Amino acid sequence: MQSLASLLTARVEAAAGVDPEMRPATKPQFGHFQSNVALRLAKAEGRPPRDVAADLIGRIDVADLCEPLEVAGPGFINFRIRSEVLARAASDLLADPHTGIDQADAPQKIVIDYSSPNVAKQMHVGHLRTTIIGDCFNRVLTATGHSVLPQNHIGDWGRQFGMLIEQTLDEGLDLSTLDLAGAEELYKRANERLKADESFADRARNRVVALQAGDEETRAIWQRLIDVSKVGFNETYHRLGVLLTDEHIAGESSYNHLLEDVCTDLEQRGIAVVDDGALVVFVDGFDAPAILRNRHGGYGYDVTDVAALKYRAETLGADRLIYVTDARQRNHFELVFAVARKAGYIPDSLVTEHVGYGMVLGRDGRPFSTREGTAAYLIDLLDAAEEHVTRPVALAAIKYADLSNQLQKDYVFDAERMTATTGDTGPYLQYAHARANQILRRAEADGIAWSTITVLDEPAEQAQALLLSRFGEIVALVAEDLQPHKLCTYLFDLATAMSSFYEQCPVLKSEGEVRASRLALCATTKKVLATGLGLLGIEAPDQM
Repeated sequence: MQSLASLLTARVEAAAGVDPEMRPATKPQFGHFQSNVALRLAKAEGRPPRDVAADLIGRIDVADLCEPLEVAGPGFINFRIRSEVLARAASDLLADPHTGIDQADAPQKIVIDYSSPNVAKQMHVGHLRTTIIGDCFNRVLTATGHSVLPQNHIGDWGRQFGMLIEQTLDEGLDLSTLDLAGAEELYKRANERLKADESFADRARNRVVALQAGDEETRAIWQRLIDVSKVGFNETYHRLGVLLTDEHIAGESSYNHLLEDVCTDLEQRGIAVVDDGALVVFVDGFDAPAILRNRHGGYGYDVTDVAALKYRAETLGADRLIYVTDARQRNHFELVFAVARKAGYIPDSLVTEHVGYGMVLGRDGRPFSTREGTAAYLIDLLDAAEEHVTRPVALAAIKYADLSNQLQKDYVFDAERMTATTGDTGPYLQYAHARANQILRRAEADGIAWSTITVLDEPAEQAQALLLSRFGEIVALVAEDLQPHKLCTYLFDLATAMSSFYEQCPVLKSEGEVRASRLALCATTKKVLATGLGLLGIEAPDQM
């Protein structure tokens, strides 16, 4: 559903030949939009701007959308949308099952790599961002009609399992009695022993070989460690209210059988070469090569990620690949994308994107950590927020604080500020939704009927309807550029405009068609807020 702003822009550009750079009017008396296109054209044509504006008004075909156009000041053109057009655009959202979100003409298979915790370790503060951001992308891209496949690339393979399995056997542990926190304590004990006991270190190395060779006992313990960890991960995902399930797990181990074939293929084709004993791929524009196999014969992250790219392109049939990780990993992913393209594993038509995010900081401006200086557990952040408010409100606070900033920037985790129901916060948006619902409930209790928006005489009503008409356009923008702060800003503007509308335009105290129209405007606002909050992974409560 094309927004009124984009429709106007297209009409004016057709007449002017250049982008009119439409801007919201600063005051109601100037209409709803203004353009300085006449001033820009006047400079090139050497004519008075007001004359150019007058000529343009004669050519711009917007009579079906706007009141007669006006020239203001030195040559600005003012556009005032006709009230019946505004009413129809807002009312259409109420009837539309997609709430104005256009469905893709050519739906894509989109794979999103996010969350990716490590087996036998609790999720820490860094996993908060990747999980929340990836979940938002999943929701937005699904809402726009694409087929989205999350891939939770858990760390379930590698040398650490040698020490974990040896420690388990030495202690005679029944892993079924452990939770994820207990598994992490096991990890810590094994790691300390690895540093201090050379014979244990030797046995751990041999156990890795046994794991890779498929030894039955070793594989059974490895699988139990994964199962314990999955229970812990799922508890956190449920608490966070994200969409990840076991079916989305595609850990490092799932690509292990592909690594040797990838290395052999790239070496035989001359794409990979041996350098200082390691098998590497040099790519133009990168300072260092991708290391497929180290000098000791071990496989690392580079080749695992190349194999994952190959699998996701060839087997999953992805049209777009999105990786959500710490911004510091950008160079790694840009390198493996380049290697996969050089190898022909992913076609030119497949879009690969790395979405990097900044750190979560404490109120002191330093990375959020425990008193010991280590990365804080994700559940600690959730607990901190829930000290102030109920869980749904705490999650709204956390998710909105995370998504409302540009992703690449660090942000401060301040539970008290984030959970406030005033200001630019998630709970404020929840409160706005609950307030709209309260008005509609009162109307229902009083037997007051309403259907569609018909009367928009007041500037506050018109401003609300105009904002509502932009919702689908904003969602489409986020689906394209993966910047959810734009949706957050839009929802905050909508909630703020609704507050002004309430103050200036009494709803239940008005009468007749005006009252019915204002109730429909409340209902549309409630629907858009609920849909938008849902795309952020935030619950829209009916009361607070």
